[in-house]
Amino acid sequence: QSRLVASGGGSVQSGGSLRLSCAASEFDLKYYAVGWFRQAPGKEREGVACISSTGGSIKYADSVKGRFTISRDNAKDTVYLQMDSLKPEDTAVYQCLADMSWAHIRDTLANSRGRQYDYEGQGTQVTVSS
Repeated sequence: QSRLVASGGGSVQSGGSLRLSCAASEFDLKYYAVGWFRQAPGKEREGVACISSTGGSIKYADSVKGRFTISRDNAKDTVYLQMDSLKPEDTAVYQCLADMSWAHIRDTLANSRGRQYDYEGQGTQVTVSS
């Protein structure tokens, strides 16, 4: 069964770093744009960053610019989210989504409510303590 698998979450102190990975099972992620989204308890899902299939186009949410870096290794069919200078407000379940349309992921990064994507992976918990 085709699915996305997010991994790499954990618990860190404020100022620490984590690297999340998003891998595909039973399909080629290299043909898809990928976005990282997060959802904290009681809050709406928030787009964090997205990357086109080739990696040539990238977009970040203002809240993570300068701290998070999205990248991909299409040889490994994996997309990464390097998170540095983590803050307690970064605490959330992080989820990766994939879509054939870069424009769709890019244009819905700020508001993904009610939007559908080709693939949505399960989340990985990130907890940042002060």
